[in-house]
Amino acid sequence: MSDNLDTACERDPLAWFRESFQRALERESFDASRAALATADAGGAPNVRFVLVKHVDENGFVFFTNYGSTKARELDANPRAALAFHWAALGEQVRVQGRVARCDSAESDGYFATRPRGSQLGAWASEQSRPIDTRAQLEARLREVTARFPDATVPRPSYWGGFRLVPEVIEFWHDQRDRLHDRFRFTRGGFGWTCVRLQP
Repeated sequence: MSDNLDTACERDPLAWFRESFQRALERESFDASRAALATADAGGAPNVRFVLVKHVDENGFVFFTNYGSTKARELDANPRAALAFHWAALGEQVRVQGRVARCDSAESDGYFATRPRGSQLGAWASEQSRPIDTRAQLEARLREVTARFPDATVPRPSYWGGFRLVPEVIEFWHDQRDRLHDRFRFTRGGFGWTCVRLQP
């Protein structure tokens, strides 16, 4: 793509993201789905952490969490967020901004069923973001959950599921010499995407 950046604004930004993401999966030494997720509470106080973005399509960017977690409570109170991906091996960053909504139960069930059994049990054992006195207490909860589901399929807890960020702005950043980086910002409107090239 770096050889064709003069025509970057002619591209579909979600298709461009998926192509870049596939290259990042092949070249990055860490999980390329890792992204910084920025949220704000009802009063506007910002917060940020890393999440794994598990699915991207024309409808948006999907990640999963405990619905009692800090991030989920902030998203329920203020359903706007931003994601930032950085793929050092490619010399690329992608920033995404938009509105967020919970995924439906079927989508959350489908993803939960693909998780390793240990991760499924951990979702039951942990009240994410809540205080706990010792690790021993957490491990005791895990033993209790493991005993509850000794051989059977582990169902998805009702308090665990997905969020979808529906993009309104997507910005691509490509590293170039002398810090004269290439930046392209796509903004979604009523008739599709518009694009501008930004100065670094």
